[in-house]
Amino acid sequence: MAHIGLLLLLLLSAVALGWVARRFKFPYPIALVAGGVVIGLIPNMPRPEFDPEFVLVTVLPPILYQAALLTSWTDFKAHLKPIGLLAIGLVAATTLAVGCTLKLLVPDVPWAAAFALGAIVSPPDAVAATAILSRLSIPRRIVTILEGESLVNDASGLVLYKFATAAVLTGTFSWADATVQFVGVSAGGVAIGMALAFIYIEVHKRLGDPFIEVLTVLTIPYAAYLAAEAVHTSGVLAVVAAGLVRGRYAPMIVSAETRIMARSVWNILVFLMNTLVFMLIGLQIHGVVQSLDRYPPFLLAAIAFSVTGVSVAVRFAWIYFIGWLPGVFQDRGLGSKGRPKTSQLTIMGWCGMRGIVSLAAALALPLMLPSWHPFPYRDLIIFTTFVVVVSTLVGQGLTLPPVIRRLKVGSRWSLHDEQVRVRAAMSTVALAAIDRKIVADGVPPQWADGLKAEMGERISLVATSDSDLTPKLEWVTRVRHDVIQAERLELLRLWRENLISDEVMHHLMETLDYEQAKLPAANSPVRVAAREIGEQTMG
Repeated sequence: MAHIGLLLLLLLSAVALGWVARRFKFPYPIALVAGGVVIGLIPNMPRPEFDPEFVLVTVLPPILYQAALLTSWTDFKAHLKPIGLLAIGLVAATTLAVGCTLKLLVPDVPWAAAFALGAIVSPPDAVAATAILSRLSIPRRIVTILEGESLVNDASGLVLYKFATAAVLTGTFSWADATVQFVGVSAGGVAIGMALAFIYIEVHKRLGDPFIEVLTVLTIPYAAYLAAEAVHTSGVLAVVAAGLVRGRYAPMIVSAETRIMARSVWNILVFLMNTLVFMLIGLQIHGVVQSLDRYPPFLLAAIAFSVTGVSVAVRFAWIYFIGWLPGVFQDRGLGSKGRPKTSQLTIMGWCGMRGIVSLAAALALPLMLPSWHPFPYRDLIIFTTFVVVVSTLVGQGLTLPPVIRRLKVGSRWSLHDEQVRVRAAMSTVALAAIDRKIVADGVPPQWADGLKAEMGERISLVATSDSDLTPKLEWVTRVRHDVIQAERLELLRLWRENLISDEVMHHLMETLDYEQAKLPAANSPVRVAAREIGEQTMG
């Protein structure tokens, strides 16, 4: 009962803290971590005991899967070179630099434990950053690269984290063996994730019930992770691969009702996971700090802020280096060629905020070695990770908008123009579908006048009572379903032929889903407002 009460307290606190963060417009993870610290200071507050591995398995799969599901495969492939250099090369460089920094400041720490810290803090979380960038009209290429990096660097950082942790547990490490294992573990994880994704796609086609479909989808990230880990391959890469594959096929196999329901479920689940991890680390940090009383305060500060500084500096140095390499930022047909400006590279370097992946990985460090000795310097690693996350969230997260304005990086790459163009194409096929339906059903052409006008204004139909039903209203709603289906097929055709971006496709697909959700079922009595239909027809 104590744990249930604590969970309820954390959830209610998260609601209040989330409102405060939204009210004062700062990243909500900052409020959650601070709230967890304050709650941890409450006398006699229970400290939950949990298996460290449980945190990693419970929290990361759905978060990584959702990010992969929404990743643009077309944009990802077009920017594969810079994404790879950032998500793999920069992660490896940061792991080495941070590991050497910790070893220099604390000579007694084992190299493997030092590199474990490096792997933990190496992957930035660009979700909040890209949301800010989109609002401030940063060039589309920069946002796409940061989103791709955020997805893959979690996988590469956690693979290195697994190797470093295993080296601490076994006491042995070989670069040659680790390289071979890295390739095998990575390839195996990707293969398992892709195979499971195709199996789930075939299963999904045969379900036919939105509730069952959503429940089935929730099992995909956990099934991929556990299946890959069971055969000693990368569960993280399996989850990412499954999300990328299923995201490519989802628009063609998922119904409108299921998509609407799944979006809400995923958003709530991921927010809940973020909430629990940020507040759990806040609860744990009080005990962690108490266990570090053997270190002088100035040494703790020097370690934490040196690691933070190195993490930030390595990112800037790496981004400037690859930005000046020829051919790295040449995309393939997406409208942006040539090297980014120095100001744009600076913004990419500034988007290095660490987040939930680093915190979850730190909490997941084993408590004991096989010899029943404590994991070396575990509390110091957790404390340092906490400082890196908070420092980058506050220091870089809060200053990113003014830095962008100072550097005058913004450019009007709004999706509006592309959305207007696609809407025009969709409306063209919608009007053709109306004309075909008029001929097929032999009804007066005037019946469709209001519906055709609605193609320009997209006015929603309003529910009314059965007493207002007419044959015309029944027919109009049947045609509305046909129109939306025609638009959806045209949207998918443009997307499959790579004529539009994934972001535009997802946005317009969501619009169509909500438009269809407002209508009665095609074979049910029609409930629309005769007055509004009459006004549209007269118009």
